Order: sequence, then structure tokens, then C-alpha cells
Amino acid sequence: MSGWRLFGARGWGSTLAEGALAWVGEPFEFVDVEGFDSPGPARDRLIAVNPLARVPTLAAPDGEALTESAAIVLLLAELRPEAGLAPPPADPLRAAFLNRLAWFVSALYPTFTYRDYPERWAPDAAAQLAERVDSFRQSLWTQFESDVGDGDGEWVLGDTPSALDLYVTIFSHWRPRRPWLAEHCPKLMAIALRAERLPALAPVMARNFPG
Repeated sequence: MSGWRLFGARGWGSTLAEGALAWVGEPFEFVDVEGFDSPGPARDRLIAVNPLARVPTLAAPDGEALTESAAIVLLLAELRPEAGLAPPPADPLRAAFLNRLAWFVSALYPTFTYRDYPERWAPDAAAQLAERVDSFRQSLWTQFESDVGDGDGEWVLGDTPSALDLYVTIFSHWRPRRPWLAEHCPKLMAIALRAERLPALAPVMARNFPG
């Protein structure tokens, strides 16, 4: 299967889809829409395939647009099960994988929607909203850290790497960022560092988070 087109911007959420595509070895064309969050040609190109103007947006070979990172991960895992992006349905780790994947996209990921542009959601209390969202996000990370077992392997699922580790390493570059994680969530920070060195992910991470 070929002909994928990924609409994205360096360092944004499209890195999740880019990493997943690289993980499974699926070729794709990257359509740069940097600046899509403001009116202009890049936003217009993105709206043409995703009226919500969000990244990642992955245009499938049949023309259908996938606009949710979890959907992209699960579809690619089904198309390339041998790549190990996700545990297969009969695997004992499948339930834990699905639960944590849903947590990423329903609990942690949405905090950036409100924190990155607090003035859009609380124009009269933008600073207060930003502070509270930052605090809430930190509490999510520390709760996650407490769920990661000691000595139970090098990855979120123990001895088995998966897309969850992709999420950890990419999210580690966003607020509260790596110095905070290294201090407060050392197990997750260690996972992030290991994941970004995986051969398939290393070029993706270097391109999106140089330096």
C-alpha cells in the first residue's frame, strides 16, 4: 500500500503520525503546512483535506483523511502487524495498550489545546487558565510515572516497545518539557530517551526536534 500524504509541521502533533509511519516502514509524502494555525496558504492547504485544520492529517491512498493520531496508529498497526507498533488483539498486553493510548489522546493531549492558546478559551483569565492546565498536566505525568513498574522492562509495556513509547518521547519535548520530566518522572524520561534512539524513530526525532 502506498500513496500516503501526511500534512504536518515540524515538532507538532504530526510527529506522532510521522513516527508511526516510519516505525512500520510505510512510505509517505510529507506536506509541510507550518504556520497552519494562522490564516494563510498553509492553513488553506490543510483545510482542503481537514476542515478542522488540525495536524496530524493523514490522507490515505484511497483519499480518505485520518485526523486522529490514535486512529492512525491503530490502522497502521493493523496494516503492518509484523512491525510491532501495537500488541495484536490476542496479546495479553493489548488491553493495557489500548487503555494508555486512549489516556494519551483523551486526557493528556487535549491539555495542549487549552494551554497553547489560553486567550481563546478564557480571554479574561488566560494566565489563570494556563497555570491550572500546567498544574493538571504535571499531575497526569506523575500519575503515569507511578504506573510504570520498577524493573519491569525498558518500555511502557515492560519488555515490549510500542506506539506508547513513541507518544512518551514526543510529548517529552512539550510542556513541562524534559528538564521537569527528568526530575519528576525519571522512569518515563528514560523511556523517552530509549525510544528516540530506535533506528526507525531517530531520524524522525532529529528532524522534528533538532538540538
